Amino acid sequence: MRRLLLAALVAFTAAPAVAASASTPLDLETVMANPDWIGQAVESPYWSVDGRSVYYSLKRDGSPLRDLYRVDPATGQSVKLDPAALAQADGPAVFDRAHKHAAFILHGDVFVVDLASGRRSQVTRTPQDESAPRFSADGRALQFRDGNDWYSHDLASGVTAPVAVLKFADDPQAKQPDALGERQLELFKTLRQIKADRQARRDEDKALAAADPGRAPLPFFLGDKITPVDSELSPDGRWLLLVTAPKGHEEGKAPEVTHYVTDSGYAEQKETRVYVGRKDPAPQSLLLLDLANRQSYPLAADTLPGIKDDPLKELRARAVAALQKAGKADQAKALKAPEQRAVRIISSADDGGGGGIVWSDDGRNLAIQLRAIDNKDRWIASVDFTKHALVNQQRLTDHAWINWNFNDFGWLKDGRTLWYLSEQTGWSQLYVKPLDGKAKALTAGKFEVSHPQLSEDGQWFYLRTNQVAPYSYDVYRVPSAGGELARVTNYQGMDDFALSPDGTRLAVLHSSPYVLPQLAVQPSAGGTPRELTNTMKAAFSARDWIAPKIVEVKSSHGAGSIWAKYYGPAGEDSSPKPAVIFVHGAGYLQNVTLSWSNYFREQLFHNLLVQQGYVVLDMDYRASEGYGRDWRTAIYRQMGHPELEDLLDGKAWLVKHHHVDPQRVGIYGGSYGGFMTEMALLRAPGQFAAGAALRPVSDWTLYNHEYTSDILNDPQLDPEAYAASSPIEYAEKLQDPLLIQHGLIDDNVLAEDSIRLYQRFIELHKKNFWMSLYPLERHGFVHADSWYDEYRRIDELFETYVKPVKEATTH
Repeated sequence: MRRLLLAALVAFTAAPAVAASASTPLDLETVMANPDWIGQAVESPYWSVDGRSVYYSLKRDGSPLRDLYRVDPATGQSVKLDPAALAQADGPAVFDRAHKHAAFILHGDVFVVDLASGRRSQVTRTPQDESAPRFSADGRALQFRDGNDWYSHDLASGVTAPVAVLKFADDPQAKQPDALGERQLELFKTLRQIKADRQARRDEDKALAAADPGRAPLPFFLGDKITPVDSELSPDGRWLLLVTAPKGHEEGKAPEVTHYVTDSGYAEQKETRVYVGRKDPAPQSLLLLDLANRQSYPLAADTLPGIKDDPLKELRARAVAALQKAGKADQAKALKAPEQRAVRIISSADDGGGGGIVWSDDGRNLAIQLRAIDNKDRWIASVDFTKHALVNQQRLTDHAWINWNFNDFGWLKDGRTLWYLSEQTGWSQLYVKPLDGKAKALTAGKFEVSHPQLSEDGQWFYLRTNQVAPYSYDVYRVPSAGGELARVTNYQGMDDFALSPDGTRLAVLHSSPYVLPQLAVQPSAGGTPRELTNTMKAAFSARDWIAPKIVEVKSSHGAGSIWAKYYGPAGEDSSPKPAVIFVHGAGYLQNVTLSWSNYFREQLFHNLLVQQGYVVLDMDYRASEGYGRDWRTAIYRQMGHPELEDLLDGKAWLVKHHHVDPQRVGIYGGSYGGFMTEMALLRAPGQFAAGAALRPVSDWTLYNHEYTSDILNDPQLDPEAYAASSPIEYAEKLQDPLLIQHGLIDDNVLAEDSIRLYQRFIELHKKNFWMSLYPLERHGFVHADSWYDEYRRIDELFETYVKPVKEATTH
């Protein structure tokens, strides 16, 4: 993951017994127990090939394994599939243009179904995992991939064959003799005959391959200087687009993490990710292969608008001048701007949506999404097959960084009109653009559009938006030709959806603060939903949980509204009370919604805190998702600064509206929330009575490249941003109690980050700081014992330093 997450949705240990009585006071053992006692979230719904059933997955109690279920939307009856039934299940299906055949992947193999007869055929049976099935433009073949190799299965003959054989080596037959070799050929007629025979066999192979399509294709020799990254075959089988990178690109030295508690009994070292700025990711290039004529063409990026600009020109000049002044000429030279910025192709694995290469259904047009390696520009380009060149269709520029989300794009059914998401107005909206025409917005407003799905008939886009309120999400639809954006569902906590094969129904995942994602089906044009699942456990549902109240905190710094969730007792009095502010992780993540939260344990902990006399505020500070580009990029080059302003505004709001004692406010959070806890205590000493920083980033120079360089640029280029944004730079200001907690085998935010800050406190002779380490935990804790110990310490910290009046606390 390129995002900094506090991810811990599931604990994979046996669930302890949990009291079921709603009247029993809440306790920490219950709150931090294995979450199987809550129930299981419905996951990954998809429609059966015939559209009569919906499949979904549920985690097993006491196990990380998932079971597949099939539910009949008409009756609501669900069946868990046993191994025999699993062998006959469908996978998420794709359909040919005439809707005569469907195909899917099941247990890593490819299957095809004749829709008229229902006959199902297995296409592959291999130890590899095939993927990306789709039908050819003429409907006669099924295409699929194994890694970067593509295959075509002829539906009539049943023959499966590779569409191209790629050799990342030099063609041995193309090697020309040097002077000595030429002399040998002049001297020896036998060598000349051997060479002529070899050429004759090669010419014969070419002739036979051209005349007989039943033969395996001859190999493409692409040289030994590149390595494949991605590939996409055109639906007509004519073209193969390759994304390549330089072979042997070094990513820089990777730090190691020590695993102390191991099966072997010996401490073991394991490599993790490279630090930011140690080496740029490998630049990528595009190679277009003409499979019919056996030609290859590089698609150069040099015609993309702005590709030769330097968006970091001013920072670069300042950094170079400072290095030259310090006598570091070699380092200054290394910062010289390239004549042309390198690019990378957005892939669905790296990004929140989209994928970097999309062919039109007929295979006549191709669109590619590229990013500058500095992530300040995104281009969507089509391909001119006559000139073998990229043609820019849309350029998105961001002074900070192009968002990781909202990069979906594709083709309308005419195969000549692009659709795409863009933040060009400051909010993710949906656009369409003919290749030779102007772009048109299908949606507009101060809300975010995501999850676009084009209906099979091409008439509608189905979308997830928060048009009603930033925290409220539902399915909407808009005509692909333009028209009204109309609301389809009314859950306010809609998490995901899948359109039925005939386009008439939606399978909808929805949730609420204390109800895990559940499955419903409703008409795609709107209407009454039919609820299909209830996977909550009685012990959890029986409790009287505190409904978080969504509140609006006004920014005192001109940022507008900061949305937050407030937890307090049903009947509040005017006596001074202690409070806790929770800070969510990831930075770019939205926790103030009407859905089930990633931070469900924290939400239950907040119930316990209220029971103990606190009130709690959980804020979507600046940098959070759901509030547009300006909210997201407010932290550019100054992480921890706008966010702290928002948290302090939250504290002032608690004091003003809920009689909170300003001397008795604690703060805690994990990952980015842990970083913000440290920034709050170190940049605003005296504002918080105590803080708990879980798996925090303390020095951004130790985090990964992809996430950090987007927000702070490279440390060599922008050292000021790193100094301003790293808690370790403010260590001398520590005066309030700080508890640091970290998993020792965390390979996202490394434990060394916290240990280095701890050593800094030691050398500064600071007091009231502690650290607890968890030998078997990574970034997202998965063991209930660790969760319990972690929050027991947080609870004790607040009980000691936040709950009492300030005068009774000794520092």
